[in-house]
Amino acid sequence: MKKGLLIVVSGPSGCGKGTVLGDITRELELSYSVSATTRSMREGEIDGVNYHYMSKESFEKLIAEDKVLEYTEYCGNYYGTLREEVENRRNQGQDVLLEIEVVGAANVKRLCPDAVLIFIAPPSVQELERRLRKRGTETDEVIAERVSQAEREIRCSSGYDYIIVNGELEKAVNDVKSVIIAERISAQNKEEIISEVLNS
Repeated sequence: MKKGLLIVVSGPSGCGKGTVLGDITRELELSYSVSATTRSMREGEIDGVNYHYMSKESFEKLIAEDKVLEYTEYCGNYYGTLREEVENRRNQGQDVLLEIEVVGAANVKRLCPDAVLIFIAPPSVQELERRLRKRGTETDEVIAERVSQAEREIRCSSGYDYIIVNGELEKAVNDVKSVIIAERISAQNKEEIISEVLNS
C-alpha cells in the first residue's frame, strides 16, 4: 500500500488557517491528526476532536518514551503530535494533516524529510492585528503578544515548501488544494505508473 502524505500546515494565530483547513478537509480526503496538549479545554472544545487533553506529567512521560513526533512549550503548556497516531494512519495509505506551529514543523521536517510544509500567512501584520481585535476575545496585552509571535513565525516561513497568503479566502483554499493535489501526483509510485503504461 502506498504510504500517505504528511502535510504540515502552520500560520500565525488570526491568519485564518482554521477556516482554510475547514474548507479543505470538506473537499479533500485527509486524515486530520489531533494534537495533544496540556492546556485547559476551552468552552465548546471536545477532547479527542480539538485536542487530546492531558496532564503535564502524562505528556512528559510520552516524551520520555519517544512517543511524541514533535512538541513545543508555549505560554506554559505543551503542544505535540502523537507519533503512533501519525505513523499508523500513513501506513494505512491515509494522507495525514498536521496543524502545528513553526518550531514543531521544523522538527517534523527533520524527522520526516518527505513531509510537505505549507505556511499560511496574513496579507500583512496590520491586517492580522485587525482580525485579532475583531474577535473581541483577548486583551490588548495578549493581542500585542500574538502579533509579536506572528512576526517571529513569519520570519521562519522561508523554511517551508509553500507560502500561501490568505488575503482572499477562496483563493487561499484553492492554492492549498492545488498544492495537495500536486503532491499526491508527485508522490505516486512512479515505477508502478511507468510499468502500467508500458504494459497496457
